[in-house]
Amino acid sequence: MSRVRLQTLIDRSVRNMGAVHNVIRESTIEMIKRAYGEEINVQISSGFRSYADQTRIYNQGRTSPGNIVTNAKAGYSNHNFGVAIDYFLTSHDGSEAIWTVNAQWRRVAAIGKQLGFSWGGDWTSFKDFPHLQMTGGLSTAQMRAGQRPNLKMNFTPTKVEDVNTEIGGNRVMGDEPSILTPNGSVHIRAAQTFANSRDYPTRAKANFKTLVVDGFAGPLTNNALIRIYQYFANVTIDGKYGPRSKRAANTLRRGTASQWWVRLLQSSLNAKGYKLSIDGSFGTATENAVISFQRSRNINVDGVAGPNTWGQLFR
Repeated sequence: MSRVRLQTLIDRSVRNMGAVHNVIRESTIEMIKRAYGEEINVQISSGFRSYADQTRIYNQGRTSPGNIVTNAKAGYSNHNFGVAIDYFLTSHDGSEAIWTVNAQWRRVAAIGKQLGFSWGGDWTSFKDFPHLQMTGGLSTAQMRAGQRPNLKMNFTPTKVEDVNTEIGGNRVMGDEPSILTPNGSVHIRAAQTFANSRDYPTRAKANFKTLVVDGFAGPLTNNALIRIYQYFANVTIDGKYGPRSKRAANTLRRGTASQWWVRLLQSSLNAKGYKLSIDGSFGTATENAVISFQRSRNINVDGVAGPNTWGQLFR
């Protein structure tokens, strides 16, 4: 059985991190490289989370099935600001996730701390062993108020070819996630600009407040995009993707000519961390982004944006 390739672990992790701060992204990739050189396979399971994603995770074990995995509500997790990641180990061939907090797990945490992360396993009140974060001394309250950490890399990146183990591999299908800077993601800014265009905030009583174009996707951005969807679909505009909205879904696929629907799809994908040009053309890049998003949400992977894909985009 051959070992999973380093590039495969990096590609999977970049996809799962989404729109994290650039320093978080590069530091995480360095951690994966250094661990791989010590015969440890580490992969990232989560990075940037929208407010809607955080609410869904917070409700797990409370109002929805599953175990409680977080005490942080939306806006109170560093994941919501792109400055935190969660990791796990994999089997030798990369086919199985390993969640046992063993010596290798702790070694990955130690490597992360060398690179500037703080580790949730060191917390006293609620130990979060998969969690690493780099906040630059800012609290979530400060980041909710609009401040962003000034993070800097404290290392020289290791080249993939310099890792003393098997390397290589194919890149995952799908557009790469966008990268957050202290000024936010330019691709999320493009999505917010689209939402503010063509009088959408007031057209057909869509009734959402004109968005602040800050490059950070939160509940207001998500709500605005849902309302534009409902305006396009000619259903009640209430900001909730319910049964009527689902039945009215316009199914989009490669070559679709409905440019404004496609622009909405591209904006909604960008709000989830992708980096598409919002040009109304459903080409290869948009199809690959849909495939990548569907795969990340464990729904049918076909590159076609139908009712279930729209529903996941608006969660």
